[in-house]
Amino acid sequence: TPLNKNREPDLSFVHKTLAKIAPYLKKGQIISLESTTYPGTTEDIIGSFLIDRGFKVGEDFFLAYSPEREDPGNLEYNTSNIPKIISGFSVVCLEIAEALYSNISNSLYKVSDTKTAELTKLLENIYRSVNIGLVNEMKILSLEMGIDIFEVIDAASSKPFGFHPHYPGPGIGGHCIPIDPFYLTWKAREYGLNTKFIELAGEINKNMPVFVLNNLIKALNEKGKPLKNSKILILGLAYKKNVDDQRESPSIDLMSLIEKNGAVVSYSDPHIPKFKKMRNFEFNLSSEELNSETLSTYDAVIVCTDHDQFDYEMIIQNTDILLDTRGVYKRGKFANQHYPNLYLS
Repeated sequence: TPLNKNREPDLSFVHKTLAKIAPYLKKGQIISLESTTYPGTTEDIIGSFLIDRGFKVGEDFFLAYSPEREDPGNLEYNTSNIPKIISGFSVVCLEIAEALYSNISNSLYKVSDTKTAELTKLLENIYRSVNIGLVNEMKILSLEMGIDIFEVIDAASSKPFGFHPHYPGPGIGGHCIPIDPFYLTWKAREYGLNTKFIELAGEINKNMPVFVLNNLIKALNEKGKPLKNSKILILGLAYKKNVDDQRESPSIDLMSLIEKNGAVVSYSDPHIPKFKKMRNFEFNLSSEELNSETLSTYDAVIVCTDHDQFDYEMIIQNTDILLDTRGVYKRGKFANQHYPNLYLS
């Protein structure tokens, strides 16, 4: 479920889907909504749709909500072994949903109603958004203080309780975390409430590409170069490592900012050979091949997505200015190494 330009839930896809399947609906069927959305959507939109067409929901037609749970690129978890939240419009609807999803998932978790399930999914994504916002703000502060935020996170992670590590980056992306929290923000206004914490985290995360841009300008200035007409290479177009999904990727926001400031921007991503046209962005670009010769032609290179496929040793050795937004050069064999061309961002 996307947001419109006013950051309000855009349920047009749900309405269009209902209109398309309407001629095929008959008694005894079940509809299960899996899209992340605000509490009340299943009942108010789909429930009302069915009732208006003469169905008795819970008696001759059944309605469920079971939010999608997935982690692209995670080889350990899949549809069958990720616990599946299920809910129903009524007790009978929940029983039918259980019978349906028991064929798909090995572990079902039943909740009392669809609103509870809808809010559960939002809490999961808001938890991520808020914690990423916190650690992104901590990164900004730690850089000013000359402290390695990645060492701090590793040290805090040694505590066996009360701390779960989240890691900073150039922003947040994907089709869930940058969008979903604002469903609840919108719904909260109906109750006269402001979700300040959620909105603040969203603001911090949204502004991270600007933070990276400013660090790029500083790094270029140290070399006596302006950003205008500089050649900048973005490493990683996808919103997270080892996937081919560029939706809401902060890399693209950063590319747009760099281009607007007069620089020439390119990207390299082994998972996205050609830039896919988006609603708000369009770059006529294909992924650049990475080798020592091509890297040397760029004024600056920015690690935005830490794909495992990148040769980070070759990259650091052949780059004049390298901005690392993911802490790649603070981990593993690169830890405790000094690189004069490296800038954490």
